[in-house]
Amino acid sequence: MTEELIYEILSAVEEIPKGRVATYSQIARLIGRDKNARLVGKVLSMSQYYGKYPCHRVVNYAGRLAPHFYEQKELLLSEGVSFLGDKVDMKKCRFDA
Repeated sequence: MTEELIYEILSAVEEIPKGRVATYSQIARLIGRDKNARLVGKVLSMSQYYGKYPCHRVVNYAGRLAPHFYEQKELLLSEGVSFLGDKVDMKKCRFDA
């Protein structure tokens, strides 16, 4: 994993507008690494070392939040993201990139 790849992933995350979410696989696809959704998750888990990025806007394909990222739901709600129970309402809030 190179710094170039890390910043490529974080730059893609920066494109997600407030009130929308993207999936790990969407980010992987955006950077041309279709099968590397887990790599995206790994990079996002270390993002605090590279600056301030809206990593809270990335969820899994079903709208589930990241484990152990306790502030994620609060941050998404403050941006107007809708939830269905504990999951993001992907039909309303998915970012189409």
